[in-house]
Amino acid sequence: MPIRSFYLTSRLARLMSCRVSPSSSRGSIIRTRYNHQHIRKMTAKIEYQKDGHFTRPESTFRNFVSADPNSQFPAEKGRYALYLSPGCPWAHRTLIVRALKHLEDVIDLYVLSPSMGEKGWFFDGAHGTLPKDPLYGFTYLRELYHKADPSFEGRFTVPVLWDKKAETIVNNESSEIIRMLYAEFDALVPEPYREAAKPGGGLYPAHLRAQIDEMNAWVYATVNNGVYKCGFAGAQAAYDDSVQALFASLDRLEALLAARGRPFLLGDQLTEADVRLYPTVARFDVAYHTVFMCNLRSVRHDYPALHRWFRRLYWDQGPVTSGAFHKTTAPWIGIYAAGYANARVRVTKSQAPVIVPRGPAVLVEPLAEDEML
Repeated sequence: MPIRSFYLTSRLARLMSCRVSPSSSRGSIIRTRYNHQHIRKMTAKIEYQKDGHFTRPESTFRNFVSADPNSQFPAEKGRYALYLSPGCPWAHRTLIVRALKHLEDVIDLYVLSPSMGEKGWFFDGAHGTLPKDPLYGFTYLRELYHKADPSFEGRFTVPVLWDKKAETIVNNESSEIIRMLYAEFDALVPEPYREAAKPGGGLYPAHLRAQIDEMNAWVYATVNNGVYKCGFAGAQAAYDDSVQALFASLDRLEALLAARGRPFLLGDQLTEADVRLYPTVARFDVAYHTVFMCNLRSVRHDYPALHRWFRRLYWDQGPVTSGAFHKTTAPWIGIYAAGYANARVRVTKSQAPVIVPRGPAVLVEPLAEDEML
């Protein structure tokens, strides 16, 4: 039977509106601007699958906040708001960095439901999220996009960095938002939390940038996005290719951590590479392993070094993380599987009811005292 090519529909657009751009995985930031005509052409026919392989489109709003007070979007306390859903791993990155940088009093946080509705991301007050958009009373994220541009025809994605003063979307690309958060707002946080004050130069130090960019590229392609390639595959061969690539990269991460014997991916310093990998690993055993059929091995049973790396970040409450990973994961880790189960049924056009797998019995294993950071 021929493989069906799934083109962009309103439903599929909603399901895939938690994402990151492939072009941003290599760490280079291209300062492009949102072009309405280009987006309308682009969204007329977007393939999410090609020959059974899952593909991911680009983000659309690509402006930047700058520390320069004369820039179009200058860094100012209280001017910006971060819209996100805690179920989205790409949005989870931005939530982690906001907490790591102690930007809670600088950038507002507006949390949508962990689940999606018929009209995409929405506010409903579930699981401690907001019942309504606090700025405009909106129920749906698409209303915010249409406030920025009434003629917008693209995808209504999270995360969104919103400028309250200009009433527009600055950026909806997670890999670029996290760099803005840790690089452009430093003058607005206490000195100990600034990048220059951190040992090694912060999350993206000059001497490690080449290594971080190189790791980001293959981790994005085969792990961050690799789990989606498995879960949303439209052909057996595509799934087989993706699952083998995924676990080859997990093997590579395990070997790297074991060989170095250090707490973080690049040694003794927490970097952007750790932040970008963490949301995927946090969801692996509790959701991807079962729902997305990423089940050749599990992190907790087959990757001891990677499992220890994850648990150190998750449980840490010390000065290295200030609990940023735990407090952005623990409230919602128990419902990750439900979100992915619903998404998979819709994307693959399954006629079966949504069945949410139970387990693991312990969501995150405890950390021994001698394993702590």
